[in-house]
Amino acid sequence: MAPGAEDAPFLRLWHGFLTGRVMVALTLLLFMATGLVLNQNTESWMVALCLAYLVSSIAVRVMSRRQAPRPQAGLHWLPTIGVDLAVVAALQTLHSGGMNFTPLFGMPILMAAVLGTLTLALGTTAAATLLLLGWATWMSTTPAGGDAAPHYLQAALTGTGYFIVAFLTHQLATRLVREQRLAHTNRMAAQVQGQVSSLVIKNLNDGVLVVDEAFTVRMANPAALALLGCAAHMQPPFSLLENRYWHPLMLLARRCFRQGQSQVADVNLLAEGQSPVGLHAQTWLTSSDQEHPTAEEERLCVVFLHDLREMQARLRTEKLAAMGRMSAAVAHEIRNPLAAIVQATALLEEDLKDPTHQRLTQMVQQNADRLARIAEEILDIARVKHQISHANSSTIALDGTVAQVWHDWRDQDPARRRGQLHLGAQDIHVEFDPEHLRRVLFNLLDNALRYMGPEEDSLQLSTRVTASGRASVQVWSDGAPLDQSIERHLFEPFFSSESRSSGLGLYICRELCERHGATIDYQRTGRTTQRGDMQGNAFTVSFRKTGRLKEPASLFDTVVV
Repeated sequence: MAPGAEDAPFLRLWHGFLTGRVMVALTLLLFMATGLVLNQNTESWMVALCLAYLVSSIAVRVMSRRQAPRPQAGLHWLPTIGVDLAVVAALQTLHSGGMNFTPLFGMPILMAAVLGTLTLALGTTAAATLLLLGWATWMSTTPAGGDAAPHYLQAALTGTGYFIVAFLTHQLATRLVREQRLAHTNRMAAQVQGQVSSLVIKNLNDGVLVVDEAFTVRMANPAALALLGCAAHMQPPFSLLENRYWHPLMLLARRCFRQGQSQVADVNLLAEGQSPVGLHAQTWLTSSDQEHPTAEEERLCVVFLHDLREMQARLRTEKLAAMGRMSAAVAHEIRNPLAAIVQATALLEEDLKDPTHQRLTQMVQQNADRLARIAEEILDIARVKHQISHANSSTIALDGTVAQVWHDWRDQDPARRRGQLHLGAQDIHVEFDPEHLRRVLFNLLDNALRYMGPEEDSLQLSTRVTASGRASVQVWSDGAPLDQSIERHLFEPFFSSESRSSGLGLYICRELCERHGATIDYQRTGRTTQRGDMQGNAFTVSFRKTGRLKEPASLFDTVVV
């Protein structure tokens, strides 16, 4: 199959042949003009023919700058191959001198064999052979032609040679076209693969460095540049020798090159005035023969960098998940023994009269109840997950729901549960399951009650709407600030600053909020109280935007309870 007209190499080859035709036509014209001047049996009509051929060749070259003909045989080849055959046949037949123009048939035959189909190539060769036979016949009819046999023999041998050349040239051209198309396909696939690999490496969370034997970083993804502490404008290439901070990586790469095998090590990058950065580094060589590389083969060291802090955090998360599954299984198994202990203690307490024995049974009862609550909270995680995956959000009036939850919470222990309710989200509706919101607020209020001061306004529950229209509910208390080590892990499961807590309350609150597209966060913020402006701990649940906002009479409607 010949190349398609849309191929750039085909178009360049086509232009090359057209330029060759122009050069041949120009040479013929100069030759004929010189012969005419020197009176060497050259007639003026031959000069005119060569001039017309030159004009035709130039015209085809100019008009075919952007478009090449189809390779299939057809009339579109007449301005080129047809004209060439006709001109060469006319010159060979009518020239009265001893000049032989038959080699010029090679130009249209090669053009057809290289740029056209096999049919076009063989057809062009057959036409040239017939013209040669016609010339032999013409020569046999002239008085000076002599014996016709040599002319026929010459025409037959020349035609045979042209057939062989046309066939072999076409086969070679076809093979080269296939190779070129295969190379183009492979090049495009390599480019796509390179783009995919570059995109993947660029977006990897782990760092990737490519280092040569001079310790020059040839390539580095953004994660690697961040781990190395590079400036924002710094891009490869750069040397690991430039900064003493990178010295451990340079030593690791050097050991990899010298030993010719992969290296794994944990390194610390120590920068002046900064805390050390721990990295887990692993190296590979790009050489196919790491033990016996050739002299001309360049070896590169690929270094993968992993942040040890993130690895440790993932390990902690996995351990935490495993502990959670184990805790849930244990909690499930101890519920029945605990129920038996509680029931047996209650029956025993009815028969005991000694105050000391009664206090002991009360201690057993209290601690058994505590264990039962912890077991229930652990098992509650699975229930919450099930509720989250199956419950549908509903639209609720925020102020009305929060007010109902507040009153229900206070009514459980009016003597201890006191504070202020501030409602500032009039006529605002949010997407949240009312039971889930009740559970979140009960948990936050219980936590605030544990650390609040003795004043009436030491605990405040409020709703509000931001200028952008996003509603939120906040539980604030004037407790002492949280330590930063505690604040970082507030919403992690099984984390608690108290030995008597299971550490699941805030984790469950976060899971419930995320189910409904809300967020929960902690901040240290101030509030106005009867004692003045006070700093306190605030847990804020921010809901997704919904509902319509009407202008309230004031920013907050305050209800003191």
